[in-house]
Amino acid sequence: MDADYVLVGGGIVGLSIAWGLVKRGKRVIVLDGEDGSFRASRGNFGLVWVQSKGMNQPRYAQWSQESAAAWGDFAQELGEATGRDLGLEQKGGYDFHFSEQSLEETVAKYEVLKQALGGNYPYEVLRGNALRNEEPELGSSVVGAILHHQDGHVNPLHLLQALAQDLRRLGGQVLVGKTGVDVKKSDVFTVLCDDGTRVEASKVVLSAGLGAAQLGPKMGFLAPVTPVRGQNLITEKLPRLINRPSLYARQVKEGGIQIGYSTELSGFDDAVTVDSLSSIATKAIHVYPCLQHVQVVRSWAALRIMSPDGLPIYQESPRMPGAFLVTCHSGVSLAAAHARFLPNWLEGRDDAPDLEVFREDRFAV
Repeated sequence: MDADYVLVGGGIVGLSIAWGLVKRGKRVIVLDGEDGSFRASRGNFGLVWVQSKGMNQPRYAQWSQESAAAWGDFAQELGEATGRDLGLEQKGGYDFHFSEQSLEETVAKYEVLKQALGGNYPYEVLRGNALRNEEPELGSSVVGAILHHQDGHVNPLHLLQALAQDLRRLGGQVLVGKTGVDVKKSDVFTVLCDDGTRVEASKVVLSAGLGAAQLGPKMGFLAPVTPVRGQNLITEKLPRLINRPSLYARQVKEGGIQIGYSTELSGFDDAVTVDSLSSIATKAIHVYPCLQHVQVVRSWAALRIMSPDGLPIYQESPRMPGAFLVTCHSGVSLAAAHARFLPNWLEGRDDAPDLEVFREDRFAV
C-alpha cells in the first residue's frame, strides 16, 4: 500500500487537508492535475471572510469563525517552516452600502444571526466621519459600512506554495500532472490516473473542486458542484490607499490593488471578458474614486466551485466507506479549519467537528 490517504486534487483545499494529516503522522499522497485544469486556488480573491456567511445556516457562520480564529497560528507555522510571508491581515473587513435602507436591512439580518450564534458575531456600523477616518479615500456614494472584525485577507498564491513546500518537507508526496479518473475499492482503495498511474491507500479524499462532478458519482457521491466564473484586476503598486478589504477591492502587501469580483454563470468558459472587467472596475471606482486613473497591469478569470445552496459539502461515501468528498466555495477562508480540524473528522475521532449539516444528502430527492 502506498499511503494512508490519497488526496485527489492538489489545490488549497486538498493541500490544507493533506498538510493537517501529515502533521498527525499519516502517510499522504496528493494527486495534482494538469496545468490546464480549472484551478480556483490560482484565481481567487484571497479573502479570509466570515461576514454574511451562514445567514440561513448558522453552523456555516460558526465553522467560518472557527477557521478565521485558527488562521493566525496556521499562517505563522507555515511561514516559519517555509520562509514564505503569507501576507495575512485580520484587521476586519467591510460590507459597503449605498443607502440607509440597505444598511439597516442587512444589520437586521446580522442581528438575527448574532443571536443564533449566542452573541458571537463581532461587527459595528460605521457612517460619516467615523467611516472616513478609517477609509479616507471612500467616495461620497458610500453612506455606511458594516465592519466585521473577524474578516481579513491573505496572499493565496503564497499559501498554495507554502502548503505544497511544507507538505513535501514533512514527507508527504505531491504528484503533479496526475488526474484521477477512477477509484476502486477492495481491501484498499486504488486510484487510477489518466496516464495509467495507480495509487493505493487506506482512505481517499476527493478534493478536486469541479473535477468532483466527473469522479464523484463513480465513488457514490452526488457531487452537485457547478462552476461560477469570477474575474479580477490588479493595479500597479501604489501607496497605501485602502486599509481594510471588501468585496470590491483589497490592497495587497506589495501595494497593488486587487479589484473584483464578478459572479457569472458561464459554464466552463474561464476567459476574461471586457464587459465584466469594465463592470467590476466601475464598481470599484464608485467606492474608491482615487482608482479612476491608476494603471491596470493584469487581469484574469477563474471558475469557482458552488454547491446548490452555497455551503460546503463534507460527506463519506455510502457506497465506499473510507472515501470522502470535501468541496467548498471558500477554500481560502476554510484552509485553517481544513488543516487543523478536518483531519479529526476523517479519522472519526471523538473530538471531530460536527459537520452533519454539510452532508450532501441534503440535496437528495
